[in-house]
Amino acid sequence: MKRALGVAAAASLLATAAHAGGVERSAFSTAILFEDGTYGEFSFGLVSPSVSGVQAIDFGGASEGAESGDIFETYTLWSLGFKTDLTDRISVAVIIDQPIGADTVYSPSDYALGLGPGSSAVLDNIGVTALAKYRFPNNISVYGGLRALQTKGTVSLNSGYTLETSRELNLGYVLGAAWERPEIAARVALSYVSAITQTFEATENGSASLPFSTTIPQQIKLEAQTGIAEDTLLFGSVNWTDWSVFDITPVGYNASTDSSLVDLDGDTFTFSLGVGRRFNEQWSGAVIGTYEPKVGGLSGNLGPTDGRTSLGVAATYSPNDRVEITGGLTYALIGGTSTGLGDFDGNSAVAAGVRLGFNY
Repeated sequence: MKRALGVAAAASLLATAAHAGGVERSAFSTAILFEDGTYGEFSFGLVSPSVSGVQAIDFGGASEGAESGDIFETYTLWSLGFKTDLTDRISVAVIIDQPIGADTVYSPSDYALGLGPGSSAVLDNIGVTALAKYRFPNNISVYGGLRALQTKGTVSLNSGYTLETSRELNLGYVLGAAWERPEIAARVALSYVSAITQTFEATENGSASLPFSTTIPQQIKLEAQTGIAEDTLLFGSVNWTDWSVFDITPVGYNASTDSSLVDLDGDTFTFSLGVGRRFNEQWSGAVIGTYEPKVGGLSGNLGPTDGRTSLGVAATYSPNDRVEITGGLTYALIGGTSTGLGDFDGNSAVAAGVRLGFNY
């Protein structure tokens, strides 16, 4: 069953990477805390979104029907994790990942739906989470820790507006509890990830501007799994993220436009369900489906997506009891949306990745 657990965890990570809601790129998970003994892992993924739209009205020198071209860049994701037991009841873990990010580029050859050709936005982020877990004798455990996010952003619009922020580091926290029955690989874990407010120094149009704040939203995640037959695992999760609080409103931009640069309309719920299976001593496989309902309303031109449905597969090869090598592939249908100026529909994303796991 351990082999099925490993491939299930890797499949879940890939499913999230295939263009999650808001600017999320890597969903928080407590799975590493429940690995046996001392454990380390490295994951690397490549995500290729294909998102384009057409102009809905005559505006900004472009006619209705003008095409945007593919506006999202292919990007990479990586993460590192390490877990060990301090005693037979206390475990600790450290996770380094990229929870959020954005790479939006409108080609200079396209009208870009009223924004103008050549507009772009980049959001860079690295997260470090340190967790500790205490296991009670009755199969209940509690865990918690600190989460640090370092973030920086740049924006360039064809109108001439530019923004570059400082790189800021801020702290939040994680709290959770879990119930386990190891003999049937059953576990239910409920986690709360706090919001983190970051205040950035800003340079707008090449000149120093007043600071502005952005909140990385809070999350609540329920993860569950159980063995349903010999060497077969059923797993899934429900994740709520408070994306309605995510707003980027630089002072200079707001003064000239009376609007936000980025303002998300609502919270997102993400549902996933999968099955993992060990085929023999060396090979295991998993399949996972993910659904994120649409929020509705208008989207911003720098992130015109709403909802997604994805299907992922993964396989793990274990040459011995200490090493796991997992590869996976996910295909996602990205929900259509309107920005008021443009309509985006029929879009998709492909994610591929590998994870190396080591037991010491």
